[in-house]
Amino acid sequence: MSNDWLLILADSLLIVHTLLVAFVILGLMAVYAGHFRRWSWVRNFWFRLSHLTVIAIVVLQSWFGRICPLTEWEMALREKAGDSGYDGSFIQHWLQSILYYSAPEWVFILGYTVFGLLVLASWFLVPPKRIGCRAAATGIRDGQ
Repeated sequence: MSNDWLLILADSLLIVHTLLVAFVILGLMAVYAGHFRRWSWVRNFWFRLSHLTVIAIVVLQSWFGRICPLTEWEMALREKAGDSGYDGSFIQHWLQSILYYSAPEWVFILGYTVFGLLVLASWFLVPPKRIGCRAAATGIRDGQ
């Protein structure tokens, strides 16, 4: 595979990774805003489960000192193409690049954990709809 294609794949992974980060951050904001604005879609079980799953993976990776597999894959593609990679986690790298902020690893672990707890709290403060409750919520019953 040519170096150009490897870099295109690496950039594609970076885009997917960015979209996942946006999903986690904007998803939590939408859940809480949607509660107050009465948006029913923020209570969708599958949306909420996928949201909780993604942040749970991030938190667990940080606790175990693991770098995200998407970051590892992206960096491997860049190195194979002869491009330079970066050290640390995806979010840590971009926060440092954008904000010029350097912090010990525990700061990022704490941040991921607190954010994960906010997502978990949203399950109790703005609970998702249970699967199969559509009929009960609309008043439809068997035999009617």
